[in-house]
Amino acid sequence: MPDSHLQTIVCCLGQPVAGNPTQFMIERAFRAARLDWRYLTLEVSPENLAAAVAGMRALGFKGGNITIPHKVAVIEHLDGLSQAAELMGAVNCINREGDRLLGENTDGKGFVQSLKEQIDPQGKRVVLFGAGGAARAIAVELGLSGVEHITLVNRTEQRGQELVDLLNQKVEVRADLTIWDGDYQIPEETDVVINATSIGLGDPDARLPVDTTTLTSEMVVADVVFNPPQTQFLTESANQGCRTIDGLGMLVNQGVIGFHVWTAIDADAAVMREALEEYLEL
Repeated sequence: MPDSHLQTIVCCLGQPVAGNPTQFMIERAFRAARLDWRYLTLEVSPENLAAAVAGMRALGFKGGNITIPHKVAVIEHLDGLSQAAELMGAVNCINREGDRLLGENTDGKGFVQSLKEQIDPQGKRVVLFGAGGAARAIAVELGLSGVEHITLVNRTEQRGQELVDLLNQKVEVRADLTIWDGDYQIPEETDVVINATSIGLGDPDARLPVDTTTLTSEMVVADVVFNPPQTQFLTESANQGCRTIDGLGMLVNQGVIGFHVWTAIDADAAVMREALEEYLEL
């Protein structure tokens, strides 16, 4: 059990933020666990990142989240990285161990935890849409979880091929790239389909360019978009009989993992999801 005196978690951001659902969720979890801790959202410009990390050290902050645009740049200011963070080349979570600040990446871990509630990823074949930060984190964690093959579907070849090369060469999971042009048809041997793009964020009517008639009831379909949690893609997938996973589950699981990293306590996931739904007025 951590000591009870007030400690602080810091979330570094590179741009003004109107609101932070993670802050709302984590602070609710602190209260539920009866911890006198605070989660602060602080705006930090790129030129002040080094000073901000030095400030975390000097003020004794227990850790924090790192968001865009600092997930890569922060690495040079840390004392070590987890295996996943090193493979991804990006950090979204910092934990203090003694005098050392260690970088972790919980993005993909949160997704895999949600996925395991529906299906064991070991030996499965995956279709993954997108090649940005979320897709990169998810693909690496899926590879570390033992999936058999990942088909990456992306509009631009260069970015997509960079991720495929990483998966094949460093994560040692079989992966290939398909250029996304028109409605993608899901191969029938697919077990898991994942939208790791931002299509649908803030727009419940936005359509992912996928031929959903090629989905089958044996497939699990996930979407990283958490607002709205029920995207058009998930609705169409459910109509095909698929089991679906919404982005809220991934966000909650990221929070649960980060909470445990900092506090060594298991957070109440139900409390955290309730807080998110309240924040998003769902």
